[in-house]
Amino acid sequence: KLLVGQMSQNIVFNAKTAELICHHQVEINQSFPKEGWVEEDPREIMQSVYECMERTCEKLCQLNISVSNIKAVGVTNQRETTLVWDKETGEPLYNAIVWLDLRTQSTVERLINKAPGRNKNHLKHKTGLPISTYFSAVKLRWLLDNVDEIQEAMLDGRAMFGTVDSWIIWCLTGGRNGGVHCTDVSNASRTMLFNIHSMDWDPELCRYFDVPMEILPKVRSSSEIYGCMKSGSLAGVPISGCLGDQSAALVGQMCFKEGQAKNTYGTGCFLLRNTGTKPVMSEHGLLTTVAYKMGKDEPACYALEGSVAIAGAVVRWLKDNMGIVQSSSEIEKLAAAAGSSYGCYFVPAFSGLYAPYWEPSARGIICGLTQFTNRNHLAFAALEAVCFQTREILDAMNQDSGVPLTQLQVDGGMTSNRLLMQLQADILCMPVVRPTMSETTALGAAMAAGAAEGVQVWTLSPDQLPHVTSEKYEPQINSDESEFRFGRWKKAVQKAMNWETTESCCNGNGTQLSINL
Repeated sequence: KLLVGQMSQNIVFNAKTAELICHHQVEINQSFPKEGWVEEDPREIMQSVYECMERTCEKLCQLNISVSNIKAVGVTNQRETTLVWDKETGEPLYNAIVWLDLRTQSTVERLINKAPGRNKNHLKHKTGLPISTYFSAVKLRWLLDNVDEIQEAMLDGRAMFGTVDSWIIWCLTGGRNGGVHCTDVSNASRTMLFNIHSMDWDPELCRYFDVPMEILPKVRSSSEIYGCMKSGSLAGVPISGCLGDQSAALVGQMCFKEGQAKNTYGTGCFLLRNTGTKPVMSEHGLLTTVAYKMGKDEPACYALEGSVAIAGAVVRWLKDNMGIVQSSSEIEKLAAAAGSSYGCYFVPAFSGLYAPYWEPSARGIICGLTQFTNRNHLAFAALEAVCFQTREILDAMNQDSGVPLTQLQVDGGMTSNRLLMQLQADILCMPVVRPTMSETTALGAAMAAGAAEGVQVWTLSPDQLPHVTSEKYEPQINSDESEFRFGRWKKAVQKAMNWETTESCCNGNGTQLSINL
C-alpha cells in the first residue's frame, strides 16, 4: 500500500489476519509559493515511493520473510491533488497542486457566474459535487490557463492529466516505456469531469471546463490488475488495488453495509457513509461520491461525504506558524492542562469552509478571548474545533439519510489523541469507536489489491472479514452542555463568513484605497 500526501508510506499486511507486518514512511515536503497556494514536487513523491518500497523490503528480509510472499500492491492517495506530465519525457510539467490549494478561487467564481442562476450546484446532478476550489477540474483549468509548458504539451499531444494515483501507477508500470495511464472510480469521481451515474468521463462536463478528453486516464474499478511493477525489489508484482484515501479508509473500516460510516482525522476530516448501490443526493451541503467498485463486473457503491479542510493541519499551524506547541503530541498535554477552552472558540477556516457551507470567502478566526486566555485554552479550542466540524457534518448526514448514526467509527493519525476522542464523543453525544490498528486507509488499499481477480489472496465476503480489535469512548458530559458549546461554535462560524471581500477605505490623506481583505 502506498499512501501519498504529507508522507509516503509502504505497509505490508497479512492477507489472512489483516495484521500489520512491517512498514516504512518518508515525509514529503509541501511548498507554499504564495498565500493560499499548496504544492508538492511529483519527482519527490516518486522518490519517496521507491525509497519506501525498498526499505520495507529490507525490513521484511530482516524478519526472515521473503519478498516473494508479496502477492499484490495497492495504491491509495489524497484524491483531488492534480498533476500534468509529459508522456514522452516522463517528466512532470508543473508541481502537483494539492487538494486544499486556493489559487483557483477566481476560476471558481467565473464558472459559478456563468452557471444558470449563478448556482454552485449546477453540475451536482452529474458529479455529486458543488463547483469548488477543492476538486481537480478547476485545478486542471488553472494549469491549462497559466503554464506555458502545459499549453505547448497539450498542442503537441504530449500532456497527460491525473491525480496522484495515476502518476504513481504510470511511473511504477514503466512510465514513458509503456506505463499504464489509469485511475479508479473513487478518484475519478472527485474531478468534476466524471459522471457518477454513467461511471465514465462526461463529454458535456469536459466541454464545460474546456478539458480535452484525450489527456484523461482510463477509468477502472478499484480492484483489478492494472499492470505489474517494472523495476526494483517488487518487479513483476501486480498493482491491483486503487482507492482514494477516504474510500480506502471506508473499506479498511469494513463499512460494506448501507448505513455504516467512518470519520478519518488527518490533515482534514472526512466523514463517509455507505449509501449502497444508489447515489443519494444531499440536501444539506454534503457530497455524493463513488465509494468503491470492487471488480470489473461488480456494482459501484456510493457514499455521502462531509469534508473538512482543516483538522490535523490546525495542530501543524499551531506548531509551525505560531510556535505554541513544539510537537504534535504536545497539544494533548496542553489541552488537558486547561480542561476547557473557557469560552475561546477557534474556527480554522484557513482554506475557506468546506461541508456543509462550501464558503470559500470564510477565513480563520479565534474569538471569545479574555485576559485569562492562555495557550492551553487555545490548544483545547483547536481540538474542539475538529470535533465541532465533525458534529456539523454528522448532523447534515443524519438529516439526509433520515436514519441517525448510533456510534461513529474513527481512524487516522489524530485518533491517537485520547483527549480528542473523548471530546468527540462528548460533542456528538454518542460513542466513538477507534480500531487499535489505526492504519485503516492502508488496510483498505491492501484489501482491494488482494481481492482482485487474478490475485485473490483476500476475500471480502462479510462472513470472512478479519476481526479488528477496537476501543470505545463513551460520552461523559450531559447533552445540554454539549448543545450549549455547539451553539457557541455555530455563532463563531458565522463571524468567520464572508471575510475575503473587496472593500474601500480612506487613508489619512483621504485617498481611496482598495483593500483585498
